[in-house]
Amino acid sequence: MSAAIPASRTFLIGAARERPCTLVVCRGCCCGDPRKHPGTDHAWQLERLRSGAAEHGFAVRTTDCLGPCDQANVIVVQPSAAGRRAGGRPTWVGFAMDDDCTEEVLEWAAAGGPGLAEPPVTLEMQFIDPPRDARVRSRRR
Repeated sequence: MSAAIPASRTFLIGAARERPCTLVVCRGCCCGDPRKHPGTDHAWQLERLRSGAAEHGFAVRTTDCLGPCDQANVIVVQPSAAGRRAGGRPTWVGFAMDDDCTEEVLEWAAAGGPGLAEPPVTLEMQFIDPPRDARVRSRRR
């Protein structure tokens, strides 16, 4: 007879066990579009995020439209495997178009991200709710 695994224990296998904090940068219809947001250097922002990731060991990936176009640019800060085990959950950052915000996102990810480090207080003011369909998908098991 096998022993029951306590519900509070989570076992991650393979790559999930070591997954780093990941920045998911929206580059869909509105985010990253210089025609819609001409005062923002979108290419510089993405390059800055990627160089920070290479320096500090987290990951950056781009994706098509995340949904809240009226709050562009949107970056989702996903916790690392360790951060998720510590209770961290994906955090959505909206209006991420200036240098200060970019640097604060980098600082937080370099420190460990959700579950492992507190975000800068000024960055918290830019946290947004994910679109409803993203919240429903995250609750599915």
